[in-house]
Amino acid sequence: MKKIIFTLIMSSAILFGGVSCNVLDQYPHNGVSRDNLSEDDLALLYTGLYCYSQYKPSFEGYFQNDMAGGDFTRGGGSSFATPELWIRDAILPTSGWSTVPWQGYYAWLYQVNEFITAAQPKDNDPDIREMLGGAYFFRGLIYYNLVSKYRNVQILRKATNEPIANSSEAEGWAFVEENLRMAIERCPNFTNKNYVSVQAAKALMARTYLAQGKHVEAAGLAVQLIDDPAFELADFDLIFRGQENKEEIFTFINDKEESGINFASQFYQPSTTYVPTQEMIDLYQGTDKRTQISVWADGDETVLNKYNNMTSTNPIIVTRLAEMYLIAAEGKGIAGGGVKYLNDLREKRGLAPVSPKNDKELVDAVLHERRLEFLGEGFRWFDLVRTGRFTSEVDLSEKYTVFPIPQKERDLNPNLSQHELWN
Repeated sequence: MKKIIFTLIMSSAILFGGVSCNVLDQYPHNGVSRDNLSEDDLALLYTGLYCYSQYKPSFEGYFQNDMAGGDFTRGGGSSFATPELWIRDAILPTSGWSTVPWQGYYAWLYQVNEFITAAQPKDNDPDIREMLGGAYFFRGLIYYNLVSKYRNVQILRKATNEPIANSSEAEGWAFVEENLRMAIERCPNFTNKNYVSVQAAKALMARTYLAQGKHVEAAGLAVQLIDDPAFELADFDLIFRGQENKEEIFTFINDKEESGINFASQFYQPSTTYVPTQEMIDLYQGTDKRTQISVWADGDETVLNKYNNMTSTNPIIVTRLAEMYLIAAEGKGIAGGGVKYLNDLREKRGLAPVSPKNDKELVDAVLHERRLEFLGEGFRWFDLVRTGRFTSEVDLSEKYTVFPIPQKERDLNPNLSQHELWN
């Protein structure tokens, strides 16, 4: 039988790290025969997955939800006077905003699938089982992003270049849940925010349940994490200035040696950057402790201030506890005491409590809080889409509630159909 060779396609300048090269200080194998993989081989390949995972979605993949959510526009005297003009120009089947993330997610998936195929026969080994849990988490994260953005995508359980057709959105969400259940069963308990843990998998599953309107399930997992003594809400200056804190559940280190993604270069230079709209800036109240870390005046522009490391890179936060408070609030609703979780977060951020009278008012308040809390972290567009509020909040048609499948991919794969809103 012909041997299949793993290849972690990375620049020779990149140092590979399991959590980061700084933690493990090891190089993965560039190519190893699947038939002869030892536990050490698998450990090194798994190390490489962390590095590959953090940068492959590209800046566009991380920023898609913010650029399409209406709270940012181009800085430096751009000709796009409104976010809507920019979105219409940027979101096309032929544009980089649609194509680059799609290709990045599937390139990442190829490596994850190769690892899973090699490791599955040794799932009874405790160490390999934990690594498999991490790989299933990555596959769940990949598909969460693909399904929430493109909806009808190809479900690939093995590394392949065959022209596979799209699956339905429901099948896509089921695949996300399947992978996260396997991650929860296998991942180790939380020890460090830069390692995939069972808590990280539960946080992503809570997000997945919320995306589908499974509020009871979402709130149940969110409350588990809120009650977990490993975590507590932290001040913004600790989270976004690299200080020790207990709020981050899973974060990619994103060291300069490992990744080409530098958020500061996109957000912190007014002449070339993406900037929050004035409407967004005005939402921050004087007592809100997030204000100065979220937005900062730089000359004639007010820029996103969360990522300000111009000489290196900023960590990429995947899940943190504030999201769990807001998932619990939305998921439990008025009758379930959801307001308490919303106000607990608001109190930590220096804001007075709110008193929504019904579930609609509570969802309004939660979405407002998510808008302030997660500016520039990749949530806004899908928050509007999943709650059916996109077309009323952003002056665009329904087709912008889904990203078009890239035309280049459809040219290569005749079995790949375009979403009906883009036909």
